[in-house]
Amino acid sequence: MKEKAYHEKINIENELKLRELLQTLPHFCKDYFIGIEPTTSSRTRIAYAYDLRIFFEYMHENNPVCRKMEIPDFSIDILDQIRAQDIEEYLNWLKYYIKDDVEHTNNERGISRKLACLRSFYHFFFRTERITTNPAELVKMPKLHEKNITRLDVDEVALLLDEVESGENLTERQKAYHAQTKKRDLAMLTLMLGTGIRVSECVGLDIDDVDFKNNGIKIHRKGGYESIVYFGEEVEKALADYMQERQKIIPKEGNGNALFLSMQKKRMSVRSVENLVKKYSKLVTSIKNITPHKLRSTYGTTLYQESGDIYLVADVLGHKDVNTTRKHYAAQADERRRQAAKMVRLRE
Repeated sequence: MKEKAYHEKINIENELKLRELLQTLPHFCKDYFIGIEPTTSSRTRIAYAYDLRIFFEYMHENNPVCRKMEIPDFSIDILDQIRAQDIEEYLNWLKYYIKDDVEHTNNERGISRKLACLRSFYHFFFRTERITTNPAELVKMPKLHEKNITRLDVDEVALLLDEVESGENLTERQKAYHAQTKKRDLAMLTLMLGTGIRVSECVGLDIDDVDFKNNGIKIHRKGGYESIVYFGEEVEKALADYMQERQKIIPKEGNGNALFLSMQKKRMSVRSVENLVKKYSKLVTSIKNITPHKLRSTYGTTLYQESGDIYLVADVLGHKDVNTTRKHYAAQADERRRQAAKMVRLRE
């Protein structure tokens, strides 16, 4: 049997998880997930299923109408009986609640995402004329405060890669593993810093996705489409060094195509790369919480500073909407405008 691609495996796992979650939701939710399937990723649908479960659990515990029956037995007319005020109270409750003795909090972005889920959910049934009201549309989105982009400075990038290469500041126990993973770790971090690909795109790479003839990699984007991303000489060297090592490793069954392998000879997971980045970055900067996504921000910021072309940055990062890119790098644009003010001298 042909080995499935990484993104295919993830989609199957997510589909099975969604089916499991649907057992805990009202039966009509299945229609919604079938309806949004063509326009959403499996990851988005899983996130929406979790969000809807929290919503219906809250309604079951706090709404007199919903309390009368178990959640899977809710009929669709329940949606018409929920008011905008009920949703506003739910969003306020999300800021802090305890479930199964575990404290949960949501910041403005978490609350905004959950309201977006409810809006999509209500809109589907309202558009298909299965309900007559749309209270979610009446609730205002929380105001989102702009976040500063956390990224590595030029000297920090060099220090990080030097640290990955040498491992001199690692603990003795870490150094023992470092000897075996140095080329892999250097290839991964150099690749993410030199192309801006997402961590999921990185771990999803297969050996034959790397094209040294054209210095490009074929990646499976978040939206479900394939794209070619090109890399420079530094990335090429790090990848070529690791590739020599990778071809000597016999991977575990089902992982034969994977480019980046763990110590267990299985495809690297997103979580293991996150831990890897955290381990090395702590040795370089103690005040910045560096994650794989921050490496992507570092690349995007540097590319924008060098090119000044927001459309190029959007294209390379795989943003479907350039406004997403502009929103993230607006501070950089403002800095360029400030520099422009100093460039023109009216009098010597």
